[in-house]
Amino acid sequence: MLSRSKKPASEELNLIPFLNLMVILIPYLLLNAVFSQVAVLQVSMPNTGGAAGEEAKKPLVLEVMVYKDHFLVADRQTGPLKTLPVTAKGDLDYKMLNEYLHSVKTQYPTITEASILLEQDTSYDKLIHTMDAVRIVTSNASGKPAKYALFPDVSIGDAPPAGGDK
Repeated sequence: MLSRSKKPASEELNLIPFLNLMVILIPYLLLNAVFSQVAVLQVSMPNTGGAAGEEAKKPLVLEVMVYKDHFLVADRQTGPLKTLPVTAKGDLDYKMLNEYLHSVKTQYPTITEASILLEQDTSYDKLIHTMDAVRIVTSNASGKPAKYALFPDVSIGDAPPAGGDK
């Protein structure tokens, strides 16, 4: 048997194609990177009542309850104020909610707190849209669209069962 011995070839590692790839890839990735802003909202748990007689009774303790098929706007002290049904498409009507809360704000201009009470398994998207409708109103009174605060101090909690609310 003849054995052929191979001599180890000493080849140089060619890095030029890799460097060419990096020269192209790095600017491409930097140009296509998405730079996002993270917004943080201060949200608290709803107050469950506290000590009796400790505070003066507020004129309005606003609650917005989010259910699958309607919004229920209520005053914790006096009960339901208005039920807002879904749109013709079957979606919750955030615009109608915003308009109604704007009319409530004109009646109670000093109130800044509102509680958003959510039904079980409410999607995050519904929560964010509801928070936007409760916190901000857009007005064209000056000729340009401008945003104004409605009820910026938002609390989040669980809504009571929808059985007797409708």
